[in-house]
Amino acid sequence: MKEALQGLSREMEGTLYTDDTMRTLYATDASAYREMPLAVAIPAHVADLKTLIAFANKHHTSLIPRTAGTSLAGQVVGNGIIVDVSRTFTRIIDFNKEKNWVRVQPGVIRDELNMFLKPHGKFFGPETSTANRAMIGGMVGNNSCGSNSVVYGSTRDHLLEVTALLSDGSEVTFGNLTLDQFHAKCEAAPSLETSIYQETRRLLSNHATQEEIRREFPRKSINRRNTGYAVDLLLETAPFTAGTEDFNFCKLIAGSEGTLAFITEIKLHVNELPPKETGLLCVHFHNIDESLRANIIAMQYKPSASELMDHFILECTKDNIEQSKNRFFVQGDPGAILVVEFQRNTREEITAVANELKAALEAAGLGYHFPLLFGDDTKKIWTLRKAGLGLLSNLPGDEKAVPVIEDTAVDVEDLPAYIRDFNEILGKYGLYAVHYAHAGSGEIHLRPIINLKTEEGNQLFRTIATEIATLVKKYKGSLSGEHGDGRLRGEFIRQMVGEKNYQLLREIKQLWDPKQVFNPNKIVDTPSMNSMLRYTPGQKAPDLRTIFHFPNQTLLQHAEQCNGSGDCRKTQLSGGTMCPSYMATRNEKDTTRARANILREFLTHSTKENKFDHQEIYEVLDLCLACKGCKSECPSNVDMAKLKMEFLQHYYDANGVPLRARMIGNIAKLNGLAAIAPGIYNAVTGDNAMGRMIKGFSGFAKERSLPALYRTTLRNWYQKNFLPQRRQKAYLQQVYVFCDEFTNYNDTEIGIKAIQLLDALGYDVKMVDHPESGRAYMSKGLLRKARTLAETNVQLFSSLISGNTPLLGIEPSAILSFRDEYPDLVHENLRTTAQALAPNVFLVDEFLAAQADAGRIKPEQFTGEARQVKLHGHCQQKALSSVAYSKKILSLPANYSVDVIPSGCCGMAGSFGYEKEHYDISMQIGELVLFPAVRNAAESAIIAAPGTSCRHQVKDGTGRKALHPVEVLFEALLNG
Repeated sequence: MKEALQGLSREMEGTLYTDDTMRTLYATDASAYREMPLAVAIPAHVADLKTLIAFANKHHTSLIPRTAGTSLAGQVVGNGIIVDVSRTFTRIIDFNKEKNWVRVQPGVIRDELNMFLKPHGKFFGPETSTANRAMIGGMVGNNSCGSNSVVYGSTRDHLLEVTALLSDGSEVTFGNLTLDQFHAKCEAAPSLETSIYQETRRLLSNHATQEEIRREFPRKSINRRNTGYAVDLLLETAPFTAGTEDFNFCKLIAGSEGTLAFITEIKLHVNELPPKETGLLCVHFHNIDESLRANIIAMQYKPSASELMDHFILECTKDNIEQSKNRFFVQGDPGAILVVEFQRNTREEITAVANELKAALEAAGLGYHFPLLFGDDTKKIWTLRKAGLGLLSNLPGDEKAVPVIEDTAVDVEDLPAYIRDFNEILGKYGLYAVHYAHAGSGEIHLRPIINLKTEEGNQLFRTIATEIATLVKKYKGSLSGEHGDGRLRGEFIRQMVGEKNYQLLREIKQLWDPKQVFNPNKIVDTPSMNSMLRYTPGQKAPDLRTIFHFPNQTLLQHAEQCNGSGDCRKTQLSGGTMCPSYMATRNEKDTTRARANILREFLTHSTKENKFDHQEIYEVLDLCLACKGCKSECPSNVDMAKLKMEFLQHYYDANGVPLRARMIGNIAKLNGLAAIAPGIYNAVTGDNAMGRMIKGFSGFAKERSLPALYRTTLRNWYQKNFLPQRRQKAYLQQVYVFCDEFTNYNDTEIGIKAIQLLDALGYDVKMVDHPESGRAYMSKGLLRKARTLAETNVQLFSSLISGNTPLLGIEPSAILSFRDEYPDLVHENLRTTAQALAPNVFLVDEFLAAQADAGRIKPEQFTGEARQVKLHGHCQQKALSSVAYSKKILSLPANYSVDVIPSGCCGMAGSFGYEKEHYDISMQIGELVLFPAVRNAAESAIIAAPGTSCRHQVKDGTGRKALHPVEVLFEALLNG
């Protein structure tokens, strides 16, 4: 097969990967399953797909279509060739506003499609919780829907036409057919397409088959039904049922999980934009049962969504950096919250219907708190709800809320009784399920907490699935409401639809795909659902001695928190920071998910004494910029920067520390030496032959300018200039400034202005002799050296700093180390001290903003001149604090208009952008949002950026000088 794959690679214009690393990264999706594929293909065009199909037929292998890889039931896991169309099949092909349709390739992202449609007053309705990275091809494959399915239904309801390749490589188009057109298709010249029409007509025209389908398939009142192939819907078309709609194979294609054909183009119906006003009535309940009984009443008022969050989900949000901000509306400790959405033309209309619902619920004795929220608050609440899936992975240890029976759907009227029966079954095994999501559609996502690493957990996984399948059948529900059957539910389809119908589904698969080319062993002939899981039951956990402390878990367990939800695959158009390298390359290898996968794989299975000693891990982690975006934006809080730092230290233990890494780690010491003669240093390292030679020798990009040294250090200025000239006056408060290594040597002017600004505003500024922050050491994985510095700083400042006397920092990456890395880096005997110090350490932006809120700093202290400010936030500021503080202080001058650039990472990320092999991607990241925004800013606009790396990147990428916010404020101060 190796030679055959080499030949296939030569035949394709796209790329074929057969290496172990890429195969490993595609061995999982967002489910509990793992199976090594034969290869990974990135086709360039349809001709490549035809080549792949011919190869699969000839060599008796299979093709597994994949877009974002966020399937929850193992749909894109298999031992054939994974065909990833997410990078190359991404065009919006055609759009007809008058006829309300759009034609796209399968790799178009749902939210980005709606960005295209919005100016035309249209949108594509079905909305998954993964909508900012989920692609239309995957949504068709799974027949996805989402929170608003009570109004907009599922993807199937909007699928008008598909162009696809059949298993023999022939190209076909499936769309609406009148009765005459359908029969004409059946009588066409012999071909696989003709056979499919003929056999479908024969199978579904059989009266006994029709009766069997109508008797055994889920109730028609359940809109979310994805059990097997949708032959029940095909049956309700004109050739088989009089007076019904036209025949369209799209009904079968939707939800077929790529098992019948390979889709290349998709034509979708689009809706008019919804009413402009949205309101959320967030009803608080004492328990789940109360909320589900209330849900029946709520649905009588025609909401656009009715979504559930239970106590467990709400608890998970308390400790999540990003989601804890979105809990503002929660009162007390509710057992459940039902979020009922109304969309109307005015807020008055929404308020009226919400009050009617509130009165009805109160009359029924249901609910105890009824906040009604509008505007930006609604986005926060939906973000909180949608984060539920990932938050469930954020449990320490090996017990996880597992996707096993999370997708069942029943009639809304049956939901309270069904959930009571469901919880009784779990209670027999001492289990409790997390309850959340689509109450309005009769589908609550239910996840019991099970340890799949044990033999007992593996068997319990299967036992629960079996019993719940029987319960769902009792209510004539659907085992899958939106997440599909895949590897998880496929073996229960026989039970759900009956033996005769199951054999009908097998006939359909054989008819369309006789050689099992497309995604075999999904929907039919599926192996046991507790086989091929990510974890081998009973496998011994490796002994990993780490330098960082991982609270309540091991390093491996922290990596395992990644459930594959793919939040790291969102693009710059969706906003946020995570993951900058993926945003630039669109390569799965460069996602945070891939990095977690490679760590899990090797740390679990390596036979080496030093399990970190693998080049494969190094290569996959290489483009991690340590931006910290994942620490806050990943719903599972996977801190990949921390994992990379730890990995590098152990990798260097086995392979030695490279010269460049030593130089970067020791940059403060080197700058200290160079600061003896800064002018000579600047001349030698400048844009000249000597500078280029030094950069080449050191492994830095020759195109990059190196940070210059200031003529003095901040420490020297403070001692020689500030202290002797300081006026004696009554100060508002004493503060300490952390003299970080970047401000001390390079950005000294910023440090000077920060101190002068604080002094002018009435703060007694102290600076003591202390070591550097250790940020450079940490960035290069030199953690033992960084630990020494961290411990010295913690011991020193713990005796000086308190709630009344804070420690302020200018460079975000340095000062935020006190809050982020230090508590987990210091030895155990100092951990409590570090944790107590952390809350009293602030970015200078944070401190000034708080003082302004307290009325100690006032707008009248600053100029009344009108200026426009464009603000780019630092990555670690975004992850661990907020850009809002910088915006607030820059808005203190009354006529300063501040716009936050919607950029993620600038692309520099400490030393990353200086390194020659990373220069190009560093600039690509800058070009995503930041550089164009700066170039488009008016010449008179102030460009502000708190981070030293960010300011350097702006200069190199655009030629504009960016200022730290304290520089801007200092210049805006009024004299006296």
